[in-house]
Amino acid sequence: MKHHHFLLHKPHGYLSQFVYEKKRHKKLLGAIYDFPEGTMAIGRLDEDSEGLLLLTTDGMMSELVRSKTIEKEYYAQVDGIITPEAIAQLKKGVEIGFKGVRYVTKNCEAQILSQLPEFIGEGRKIRDERHGPTSWVSITLTEGKFRQVRKMTAAVGFPTLRLVRIRVGNLTLQNLKAGEVLKLDQFEL
Repeated sequence: MKHHHFLLHKPHGYLSQFVYEKKRHKKLLGAIYDFPEGTMAIGRLDEDSEGLLLLTTDGMMSELVRSKTIEKEYYAQVDGIITPEAIAQLKKGVEIGFKGVRYVTKNCEAQILSQLPEFIGEGRKIRDERHGPTSWVSITLTEGKFRQVRKMTAAVGFPTLRLVRIRVGNLTLQNLKAGEVLKLDQFEL
């Protein structure tokens, strides 16, 4: 059986799924592109997050990508001008809550970003300048707890306002604009 693989620049406001069984209407991935039957998202980006989402019809590939050996890189726009001390804390690991239990995140890569690539785009309007400055940070993880990056930046005093996943392993957004899909023969991680 030939499997299908896709890169998607998931826009803000979409769930990382094809079926939603609760009563409220939500935007789902099937509204973006006519994916073949059996396509599944590998990992998740919450409704408020955007960026690189891998999709496949190969369940084994899904397991590999979600393993703790594959890096995931995020760009987070945070409230305030993030400090070198906060970056150092992020790198060492911070305590967050996960399923009602306190958890210390593993060491990660983190750095302040001075310039963003164009493909990130303006995104939705977060707020006006009168609400104070914002800054951007890059965070690279090999784990992926529920809303982990958001919890990490909040734990060091800089809540995330916008979150964009830009890389999974060797795969990047490749200048895809929000809502664009790229079909691949296979994933080279």
